[in-house]
Amino acid sequence: MMIQKSKHLVVFTGAGISTSCGIPDFRGPKGIWTLQREGKALPEASLPFHRAVPSMTHMALVELEKAGILKFIISQNIDGLHLRSGIPREKLAELHGNSFMETCPSCGAEYLRDFEVETIGLKDTSRRCSDANCGAKLRDTVLDWEDALPPKEMNPAERHCKMADIVLCLGTSLQITPACNLPLKALRGGGKIVIVNLQKTPKDKKASLVIHGRVDKVISGVMEILKMQIPPFVRIDLFQIILSQALSLDKKFVNWTLRILSVHGQKATLPFIKSVEVSFLDNQDFKSATLESQPFLLKRRTVKEKSFELVLRLNCSEGCGSSHVEVNIPVDFKVSADSLNLDKEVVFRRLRDEAVQDFFCGKNAVIERKSIPFPKSEVTVYATVTNVIRYTQELKTLAIDSLSNGDMKRQLASVNGSAISRKRSRRPKRKSRY
Repeated sequence: MMIQKSKHLVVFTGAGISTSCGIPDFRGPKGIWTLQREGKALPEASLPFHRAVPSMTHMALVELEKAGILKFIISQNIDGLHLRSGIPREKLAELHGNSFMETCPSCGAEYLRDFEVETIGLKDTSRRCSDANCGAKLRDTVLDWEDALPPKEMNPAERHCKMADIVLCLGTSLQITPACNLPLKALRGGGKIVIVNLQKTPKDKKASLVIHGRVDKVISGVMEILKMQIPPFVRIDLFQIILSQALSLDKKFVNWTLRILSVHGQKATLPFIKSVEVSFLDNQDFKSATLESQPFLLKRRTVKEKSFELVLRLNCSEGCGSSHVEVNIPVDFKVSADSLNLDKEVVFRRLRDEAVQDFFCGKNAVIERKSIPFPKSEVTVYATVTNVIRYTQELKTLAIDSLSNGDMKRQLASVNGSAISRKRSRRPKRKSRY
């Protein structure tokens, strides 16, 4: 009811909203610090960090934002799941950074990657800004112990908390300063604080409502009472295929090279592809090949006049909802391919709609094609659906006292019939200065 009546709802999230994604929290029963204090080993990761998918709570927040109810999210998490779920960047403050984000210190451009950035502590990475007028070295965005909270994130977070009539704190112990004091700023303007967390927090006495329970269970109940559906999550990944060619000295043959690469640079890995099988449709003159390691590269020689069709089977890595993605590429070296630059968001929307309707991974579409004069090459960028997940709300009856007890298993219907469950030891944050 408080959410329904809210005029400016702000959500403040911590590690507890990602535990059902297989990412451990710090102070929970199976949290990193809890296990370390008890002298127990940290669990092994069952899936790579970069394949973690948003929880039921993440996707419920997406729906609340689209409905105009949720105005802003402040997160202490570095897992990047709010952005991946579909929350607009301008409505999100990531106080401690994002493991998948690089930023340009010169022009301010941000680059969201499909791989975990290799450094932390706002250090230079191995890549540069792609703006032709800039080219500065990029930096990671994850704070180390001694780093102050960045004003770019802290200022809008503080402003929205002051404007908020409700600050909903989800899955956070509210113990890391100065971030934990942000919700208190709502009280000065007459706003209220609601806390949903398994354990007690130091701010419980300041809250108008406290629920000691699992965030997914509580938010599922909220969405059911509001008669709002939790949307499915569709993950779309990008890759590029480069086909280069050069005439032989006698001009009778074409020496060509096929490369399957990351869109984040030729030195970046493709984390969701483990191997590539190359075959040739209806053509016995060419020998098939399997590319087992990155960079995925194949070199061949063809008679100049000969046209053919390449069939690529991109075998997906663990955590993807499909075993493979298939791409067919007609090749005719006598004809130049037309350039293409489609609206990426339109293509994404179509892929998402089709994936949800058919409940199927592996669909792909071209979003860009261009020619490079030297070496003569055709570069094509593809988007492909690698995960489709539906969330089922199963609360037949709901009472306020039931929110504090028990556990509701996260209901996932994924295309490979399994839910993501992984554990990753994360370095705890030191209290940051601002």
